[in-house]
Amino acid sequence: MKAIVLREHGDNSALKLETDFPDPVAGEGEVVLRVRASSLNYHDVFTRRGMPGIKLPFPVIIGLDVAGEIASIGPGVKGWSVGERVLVDPINRVTGGLVGETTHGGLAEFCRVPEHQLVRLPDSVSFDDAAALPVAYGTALRMMQRIGQIKAGERVLILGASGGVGVCAVQLAKLAGAEVVACAGSREKGERLRELGADDIIYYTEEDFVEVVRTRYGKAARRRGAANNGGVDVVVNFTGGDTWTRSLRTLRQGGRVLTCGATAGFDPKEDLRFIWTFELQIRGSNGWEREDLHELLDLVASGKLRVLIDRKWPLEDGAQALASLENRQVVGKVLVGA
Repeated sequence: MKAIVLREHGDNSALKLETDFPDPVAGEGEVVLRVRASSLNYHDVFTRRGMPGIKLPFPVIIGLDVAGEIASIGPGVKGWSVGERVLVDPINRVTGGLVGETTHGGLAEFCRVPEHQLVRLPDSVSFDDAAALPVAYGTALRMMQRIGQIKAGERVLILGASGGVGVCAVQLAKLAGAEVVACAGSREKGERLRELGADDIIYYTEEDFVEVVRTRYGKAARRRGAANNGGVDVVVNFTGGDTWTRSLRTLRQGGRVLTCGATAGFDPKEDLRFIWTFELQIRGSNGWEREDLHELLDLVASGKLRVLIDRKWPLEDGAQALASLENRQVVGKVLVGA
């Protein structure tokens, strides 16, 4: 079969198109899917580069998010039929591991997974929309709803709003009734975010987002119960790096920071004074649960949640697709597939 194969860590040139990679064969309790769509995430960039403490079973096919139809069924599989439309939960919640990292992922014509990782697709949800959901939208749902508990009337600042997690976070905040302030790197990205419901846009390449928040929404009050407690109620920061400490300065007293990653750096300099002085809450969110995927499929099927796809690349151009994500040239999700 054709596949984008990683045989060693490196830059994007380490990803190679192979036309004769062995076809997967379904074993006990497994199925083989014909891949119709796979979406890329920044985790795939980290996998290609190499993540400290994680050893890959080379060669590996990247691509965590996979949607397709069952092509063959192994012994012991019950309740599934060839031809059924399915989405894969990338996390193996029985034995551990991750599709596209510890087992072969979606940047191939076929993909083998255990049956317990399958989720049935409603007829009204396309393969493309489904493939965009688990890692990015699932992470956003858990962070915004389960952990962040965004409420109506709150003001929410979202950094990295134009990426896969960000575009979902914008929509979920609006669905909760919040006021959304989204950070974007270009006018084009800002307009796309307004279309998704963002109330205000901060162009961080042109202006200091901390100063913009203070100018438009005021500064946090140091005294509890002060009437002039300005700033935002929540800041969503999964970029980390040099934005981390600065983002704390945008919060009102008692505000909370939500984080689910660190695409720009995981060990930023911290300033604890902001945390205790303004009684800030820092809430970390990690991944998603199976029920989150069912909720996302329901939201998409009902039209309440929009899947924003920047572009779908052919399998042969899978390496180039990942480069577009790594270089932050996209708005929403990047897909690969037929």
